[in-house]
Amino acid sequence: MSTNLLICGLCLCLLQTSVSGLAFALGNVTLFNVDFPPPTILNGSVPLDRTFRFENSVDPNIKEDSHLTTYGLIHKYGYPAENHTVQTDDGYILTMHRIARPGATPVLLVHGLLDSSATWVMMGPNKALGRLSIKGYLTEHLHTDWVFFAFPLQGYLLYEQGYDVWMANVRGNTYSRRHVKYSTHHAKFWDFTFHEMGKHDIPSTIDYILNYTGNSQLHYVGHSQGTVVFWIMGSERPEYMSKIILMQALAPVAFLKHCRSPVVNFLAQWQLSVGLILKMIGVHEFLPKNEFLSLFNRLICDETTITKEICSNVIFLTTGFDKRQLNETMLPVIVGHDPAGASTKQMQHYGQLNKAGAFRQYDYGWLRNHWTYGQIEPPSYRLQNVKAKVALYYGANDWLAPPEDVEMLYSRLPNVVTKYLVDDTEFNHLDFIWGIDARTLLWDRMLENMRLQENSVI
Repeated sequence: MSTNLLICGLCLCLLQTSVSGLAFALGNVTLFNVDFPPPTILNGSVPLDRTFRFENSVDPNIKEDSHLTTYGLIHKYGYPAENHTVQTDDGYILTMHRIARPGATPVLLVHGLLDSSATWVMMGPNKALGRLSIKGYLTEHLHTDWVFFAFPLQGYLLYEQGYDVWMANVRGNTYSRRHVKYSTHHAKFWDFTFHEMGKHDIPSTIDYILNYTGNSQLHYVGHSQGTVVFWIMGSERPEYMSKIILMQALAPVAFLKHCRSPVVNFLAQWQLSVGLILKMIGVHEFLPKNEFLSLFNRLICDETTITKEICSNVIFLTTGFDKRQLNETMLPVIVGHDPAGASTKQMQHYGQLNKAGAFRQYDYGWLRNHWTYGQIEPPSYRLQNVKAKVALYYGANDWLAPPEDVEMLYSRLPNVVTKYLVDDTEFNHLDFIWGIDARTLLWDRMLENMRLQENSVI
């Protein structure tokens, strides 16, 4: 039985249909409820009958970008693209992508959970062009069917600002599925959590970049899990803190005590049962990337289908709701690249953090804990060792990294140089990387902080 079928089975056991429109709920949280109300345009209600359809055309660039690799995306838009391979000290072979500016200060971008290097470039280098046509109305009344959205640019922005941009891929995702000894069909390949990423993947990646470029330090930007692995590196490999100019943490995660995501809370309550079932039937990869899943995602999230409303709300179920910041036209591109794969053990570890309310290593149970750690409880990570300069950026509407948990993290880090709550009460977990207004709300401030630290005495 494949992972996808098992997940579908678990979801079906939890989902309940409602009789009002198309709706599904997880517990007391509605995943989606598509009642197709008449849209509001220019502060006016659009009179439509309930059988309206979206015009069946998708911008060719959106279709193409949903299939391209990270290298292909960078190359397509005229930027200097490079692939690099690094081997960790425990045998995993990782692929990095680079927007090359030799001689410039390197910046390492580290993606979040179920994500990849593509997240930093998938929205395109300038303005993403979204096309939404409510049949007949925009053409007849506004004489157009085009809507423009500005995006934060991320990897391209950093390159244009004079940086040498490197994008990591941690073990198990689309671009890092090789090992010197094991294939992805071996259970041993998937015997990792984000602990091993912080202890092995990120240090090996940093060493490679610094050796390749001849620099002694680099900037680090992490989103979500990309921050988790940095804290772990600081805890377990503190000698790497001197190699960081500034660590900028987007939606920083460590403590999940106040996490409001139904997905993480479900894992917290049922991780032992789910983990045992998955292990018994030999399922070790969570949401693997394959052609069937990619095709299904593109069909559900295609901008021309009414089901894209479902897709966006399932995404929001995990991260928090902020429809104003998500360009739904780009959903086919997003789901063409995500989810990018993770281990089931990794997902269990997140559930454990939520249930324990602590930032600590994987809990094997008291007997194996004693054998592995020399104590009954798993050891907590030593955040006092994270001595690099840190900037924390967080959102009020972030279900995965709520302000209460960020404040807890802030109180334990020894060298936070700035902490910024984004000036938008609806800003959520994914808005840091995909939000329409992320450039003005966040990234310009980040660039200013980078320049400030470069000009300071280190």
